[in-house]
Amino acid sequence: MSDSLSRRDALKALGAAAAAGLAADAASATVAHASPSAPTAPPRVLDVAPTRTTGDIIPLFNTSEVYTPARGRSFMRFSFDFPEPSVVFGPHRFGFVIFTPENTYSLDRSRMRAEGNDDGLKLTCDSFVWAGGQEKVKGAFTATFRRNGTTIEWDTVVEMPHPVKTVTTVIRDVPKGQISFGGGGFTNPNEGDLLGGYTFGAGDLHGAFSPAGMTTPIAVLQASESDFMWFSTLDERVRPKRYYFQQGEKGFRVEAIYEHDGWRNDTRVSVPTWRIGHATTFEGAMAPHMAHIETAFALPTWESRTDVPAWMRQIAMVTTFHGQHYTGYIFNDYAKQLEILRWMATQIPADRVLVFLASWDGRYYWDYPNYKVPERMGGEAGFRRLIQEGQKMGFKMMPMFGANSANRNNPNWDSIKAGSTYKIDGDLYNLNWVDWNNDRHQDGWLTYMNLGHDAWRNHITGRIAETIERFGVDAYFLDIVGGHVNSTTGDMHEGTKRMVMDLREKFPKVACVGEMPYDALYQFIPMYHAGGGARWQKYAKFFSHLSAPAAGRGSSGVHEAGFQRFNVETLGLSTTAIPTLQVVDDTYTAHRDVMAQVIARAKQRAGIG
Repeated sequence: MSDSLSRRDALKALGAAAAAGLAADAASATVAHASPSAPTAPPRVLDVAPTRTTGDIIPLFNTSEVYTPARGRSFMRFSFDFPEPSVVFGPHRFGFVIFTPENTYSLDRSRMRAEGNDDGLKLTCDSFVWAGGQEKVKGAFTATFRRNGTTIEWDTVVEMPHPVKTVTTVIRDVPKGQISFGGGGFTNPNEGDLLGGYTFGAGDLHGAFSPAGMTTPIAVLQASESDFMWFSTLDERVRPKRYYFQQGEKGFRVEAIYEHDGWRNDTRVSVPTWRIGHATTFEGAMAPHMAHIETAFALPTWESRTDVPAWMRQIAMVTTFHGQHYTGYIFNDYAKQLEILRWMATQIPADRVLVFLASWDGRYYWDYPNYKVPERMGGEAGFRRLIQEGQKMGFKMMPMFGANSANRNNPNWDSIKAGSTYKIDGDLYNLNWVDWNNDRHQDGWLTYMNLGHDAWRNHITGRIAETIERFGVDAYFLDIVGGHVNSTTGDMHEGTKRMVMDLREKFPKVACVGEMPYDALYQFIPMYHAGGGARWQKYAKFFSHLSAPAAGRGSSGVHEAGFQRFNVETLGLSTTAIPTLQVVDDTYTAHRDVMAQVIARAKQRAGIG
């Protein structure tokens, strides 16, 4: 097509091409790092246009070949035809969209040049368009494509006058099907669009247009019973990735989105390698990605871990002791907790039980991040007695700390506020999605904090260290540690790793336990509540979330959930998690029989006579 082809003519031509059929996905060959046993699928062709050859540049738009308007659930989009000129490589057309803090850009079709063949292609461009193609700006762009059988990889380098925030690859000619994000279950989008984000929803877990959270940045599309198309990255760092599947008549328009480091202002960005491929099974599709992250993040197997103390390998049950609620209501003070432990020691060997002390430090979340022993719970003498007497019986004791939550009303706020989390666009990220006081309004007195900043990391490290030194606890729990956000104030993942490793060096016998894991966290945290699944059992162990309902009315204790249904048949026990016993205010006094049943089930699973 000539450079002078009008937008309307281009759209007309594209409509004719769509009527003839979309180009298909290709099948997979065995890729680097893939298991030799990972099967590959034969090509699945959807009538590739005969005039479409490698290196052709097609004048597409954001509205091309997708439902406009949407026919099901959708996400925000431009209300006009935004240029997306695309290059043909393999069975797909690839376009690119570049984002800076102040605008959105695409490649200037008149300045795009493609050189190469079916095995490799280099696309260059020295001009970008903005304002929907009405304006232009100089820059530099290179995309380098490689094909290995039916697997395609590409690298992208972008240079702009403004700092580069995000780079999106638009992949067309992708068949319809159900989709799995992060190796989880499949979702049938029907006529709607789907968006998944790594990690923690890629920084926007909350809100109507937020992505579904992903624990590892891979999306798998099941196109047929034996064709699983996968989209993944070879990034060796924890950085946001998003996959957007947008519906069309015969296929998806797919966005593979890379978000650059929020604490940088780079005008030149090299995007980590993207790749797509096919396999005949879901596990075959997952195999290359899992092999990559194992190497990239040096993930140890559970059996080989050196950060797991001997006692942790023997844990048969976790019991969550709920302390003080946000309102100040006390479920179990230190004296009552000790009484319960003494009874529990008559039911199960105490050295096989991990005691999770939720809200031991005062009003739940309100007193974050002081982490001081409150008088109303029994004071320092009572807490020390609980820890020491529990350990004498054999129990392992683990208090809870918020990895990234701080109350701005606390007197020490000024000393830590520099560690606040600001999202890549500069918005202060507040932990404001909970109605703590039940006034039917989300409360906003908490700020989400960034362990990548010295002020916050030093504070939390100090509070945990002091608790370990003064009371001799066996482990510490990091609340929401998997809530990674791409902050302008520093690398949250690397800051988290630094804190855990610093504490491990100082207290080698004290274990770290976390919440909501994503792939790279498994490198240095061996146990979690929430998350997991069979795929991740290879690297870590899991127990049930503290919000799980307790026996009786189904109280969630200090957690904001309130009440949920307690399953008397399953006893609330997961098949993939360590049996977990929730203890709220009336559990011991009114439901001791259920406690005994949970303990018996835990002993049975662990082979304890």
